[in-house]
Amino acid sequence: MSRVAYHLREPERHTSSVVFASPHSGRDYPRAFLRRTLLDEHSIRSSEDAFVDRLFDCAPDFGAPLLCAGAPRAFVDLNRSADELDPAVIEGVAKAAHNPRVASGLGVVPRVVANGRTIYRGKLSLAEAHNRIANYWRPYHDKLQSLLYRAHQRFGEAILVDCHSMPHEALDNLHRLGAGRPDIVIGDRFGASAAEEVVDRVEQAFAAAGLRVVRNSPFAGAYVTQHYGRPSRNQHAIQIEIDRAIYMNEALIRPNGNFDSFCKVLRGVICEIAEIGRRDMPLAAE
Repeated sequence: MSRVAYHLREPERHTSSVVFASPHSGRDYPRAFLRRTLLDEHSIRSSEDAFVDRLFDCAPDFGAPLLCAGAPRAFVDLNRSADELDPAVIEGVAKAAHNPRVASGLGVVPRVVANGRTIYRGKLSLAEAHNRIANYWRPYHDKLQSLLYRAHQRFGEAILVDCHSMPHEALDNLHRLGAGRPDIVIGDRFGASAAEEVVDRVEQAFAAAGLRVVRNSPFAGAYVTQHYGRPSRNQHAIQIEIDRAIYMNEALIRPNGNFDSFCKVLRGVICEIAEIGRRDMPLAAE
C-alpha cells in the first residue's frame, strides 16, 4: 500500500488565510497496484500532475500551508466525490444517474488514465474501493477541511488554491479558435466557488508574472472547488491549471530545462497569492 495519504508542509508562522493543495501530484504507487495494472510504470503516470508539489513547495515561506496527496490519481482520485463509483470497474455498484466523469472512466477509483487507456483487466471489489476511500481519500479531505477551518477561525476567511497541471494538448481547441494558448486556466465554477475580487487578484498575480490566463475554459473546477467553495461564508476555492509544457517534458515525465526558472517565476506568484490572505497575527496565536 501507499505509505501515507498526504504530505503536509506547514509555515513556521501562519500569516495568510490561503491554503495551497495538490490532490493529483501523488506518486507513491503501491506495488500490488503496479502488479495488477495493464499499464507499465511510465504509462500509469500519464494522468499524474507530476512535479506540481515541487512547483508550490515554497508556499510555507509565505505563511501558508501546502497539502499534497501521497497516493497517485490513478489509484484514487481526490478531486472526485467519494460516491462517484464506476460500475464498469467496481463490482456491486449499481448504475446511478449519468455522471460524465464516471462515464468517461474518471470516477473516484479511475478506470482509465490519460487518452482513455484502461488501467485494469477485470473489476475491483467494492471492498477494495471502500478501502482506498477510507485510507487515502478521507484522511486527505479531513486534513484539508481542518486546514480551512483553522484559517477561517484565525482570519475570518479561508482561500483554497487547488493546484493542478494540464496536458499541453488540452488547450489545442482554444488555440485553433484563435483565442490564444493560455499558460494558466483559473477555475471558479463560473463564479460559484469564490468571490470575484479574490479571483481577480489571483488572476492578476499570474498576469503580472507575464503568464497568459483564462478562466473556466476548458477547466472550471471539479469536486474540490464545488465542495469547498462557499464564498457567502468567506470560504473561497479556486482551481489553478498550469500548462505542463512550460516546465516539463510530458513524454518523458521529467522536468525540462525551463523548470528552475519557472519555479522562480511561480515563487513570486505564490507570494502575491498568499498576500491576498495576509493577516499579521500575534505570536501567541501560534
